[in-house]
Amino acid sequence: MKQHHKLTVALCLIWAASILYGEMFAFWVPPLFTCSWPHLHLPKSDGKFTKVAVVTDPQLMDKTSFRLSSKTLALEVAQFYTDVNMRRSFFQSVLPFKPDIVLFLGDYFDGGPFLQEEEWYESLSRFKHVFGLNSQGQAGDIPTFYIPGNHDIGYSRVASHKLDVINRYEKEFGSRNRRFVIGSTEFISIDAQAIDGNPQKELALEVWKFVQNVSSDATSHPRVLLTHIPLYRPDQTPCGPHRTSSVIDQRLWRHFQDQEVMYQNYITTESSKKLLELIKPTLVLSGHDHDQCTLTHKSEAGSVTEHTLGTISWQQGNLYPSFMLLSVPNAIHQNSSDVDNVLHTQLCFLPRQLFIYIWYLSLFALTLLALLLWPNHGIIFLNNAAECVSNLVKLSFLSGVTKEKNEDENCEYEMVWDAEGSMHLVKKVLQAPVKRQNDKALVERGNAVMRSAARKNEIEIVMDSNVGAGVSDPLMRPASKSKTRLVIQRVVRTIMMSIVIAAFNVPIYMMLLFKDWVEK
Repeated sequence: MKQHHKLTVALCLIWAASILYGEMFAFWVPPLFTCSWPHLHLPKSDGKFTKVAVVTDPQLMDKTSFRLSSKTLALEVAQFYTDVNMRRSFFQSVLPFKPDIVLFLGDYFDGGPFLQEEEWYESLSRFKHVFGLNSQGQAGDIPTFYIPGNHDIGYSRVASHKLDVINRYEKEFGSRNRRFVIGSTEFISIDAQAIDGNPQKELALEVWKFVQNVSSDATSHPRVLLTHIPLYRPDQTPCGPHRTSSVIDQRLWRHFQDQEVMYQNYITTESSKKLLELIKPTLVLSGHDHDQCTLTHKSEAGSVTEHTLGTISWQQGNLYPSFMLLSVPNAIHQNSSDVDNVLHTQLCFLPRQLFIYIWYLSLFALTLLALLLWPNHGIIFLNNAAECVSNLVKLSFLSGVTKEKNEDENCEYEMVWDAEGSMHLVKKVLQAPVKRQNDKALVERGNAVMRSAARKNEIEIVMDSNVGAGVSDPLMRPASKSKTRLVIQRVVRTIMMSIVIAAFNVPIYMMLLFKDWVEK
């Protein structure tokens, strides 16, 4: 097999391994190696737990994402690859944990409040396909719960003027403010977009009335507060070791006429404090920030931990998309002294899709360079180079030895005794043989002379140093043509070998791509 054929086979295998890892094996890493249910690591876990998977901010791309029309090729390609990535993440990284419950913390669409009816339902169909939801909104036979996000119904300024947006959301995803029990824990989900709106308007009044009803119900169950927008945190508050981007400070914009919220990063200080005092949660789960953040809030009821989850989408500004595993005990012992620590969480990271694409581009460039510049003799070229270096080292060593030997050959040693009878060797230089004048003249003219030992019938072969002086110019033309021919051959070989590599690996890539896109 020729060397460039061996190189092509090696590149085919490298590409196949890269595609298999980037399109399939990388999504198996969380359930197999890097993540597990947190209750499995407890020293004493004799009780049973309900396993909850928490996902947030898929934010399916639409025409509002890049301000492009709905049917442009660029938008459709971006939508397809983003949807495929999230579908793989959910089916190959989340569902293998076999959760009992799935929680979505909002922002299912990108331009939800601004999409027309037909476009919104088209995005809803994509959302159900990406996460494998049935007509009841469940992920297969797994009970699924949703809370609204600002990209689903808008902040209070938008929602108060588009009640039809709220109606179509609640028709598909359920009530915006709800409470439900999982295991031994009560979950309270609120419409965080309306809670800081005009307190005299219907949306804000509805949220606070719900919170007051929750507060008036005495319960022994620990509570978890679910809010899309995180609770207030002071500017530049540290977010823990899992944060990968800079911390975002509070920004709150209100409309100058009705004081409704147009944009906010966090719930206000007053509302956050009031929620903690009335609901008294042991844990707060939020989204919206697109990056991971863990911090502790102080309230009259004690310290409360809030986990802000990162987005599950690699297109939403987070290089390290993630999801969370939450272990909820089915029963709490009455004599338990630490009720606040009965809930256990584990943050799990998904494959870094952007890095995978960067590796593909780097491998593509390396493939072209290897096919263009790889020597015809392949690895033998390297062996020959090493052999040449070894020979040069040997020659340099032997030249030194020969020099010493020649110096000894041109000398003789004479034994001399001193007065005490000790012998010494005295080195004497021999007389150099006298050359004939004819030979010297011939050598000085740059001629080579051959003479017989008997000096009879002398034969001289004279090679003029000027012979061939005019031949160099004609010889350069064939050399130039041979270099051009070599370049053309390399380019043609590169194209042909690239076609072979593509013919072997493109079907693998397409098979993996559409295998994950079809219905499961």
